[in-house]
Amino acid sequence: MKLEVKKLDPRAKLPAYEHPGDAGLDFYALEDFVVPAGGRKPGIRTGVAVAIPEGYVGLFWDKSGLAAKHGLKVMAGVIDSGYRGELLLTLLNTSDVDYHFKAGEKVMQMLIQAVERAEIVEVENLSDTSRGDGGFGSTGK
Repeated sequence: MKLEVKKLDPRAKLPAYEHPGDAGLDFYALEDFVVPAGGRKPGIRTGVAVAIPEGYVGLFWDKSGLAAKHGLKVMAGVIDSGYRGELLLTLLNTSDVDYHFKAGEKVMQMLIQAVERAEIVEVENLSDTSRGDGGFGSTGK
């Protein structure tokens, strides 16, 4: 599969896989910014747009080191194959310390996965299962 990437700003870095076999494609901050302690920073620019092939989706994920060491979480990001705008993200800082990013630093990773579209069928009843409608701790955890 080929992923077409367009730089929307000359300062942007192209996304890249760090190591052979990596699932996540690293994306980089276009500009310096701060994620405040206990807060969030929306609209973080990458300076790039992508053309995800039809039948696939791009999913934003945390960088494990940023999450584990600094409490930085990527808020939901689903990039549909029809979207052609700049990839923007929101970071949540779960720590009690501001986190400062410099332009060019890795901010998130994106996984590209195949999508199976469901045919929606309205029914009167759903089939029974051993779980039924149990959720939110119904298994004892």
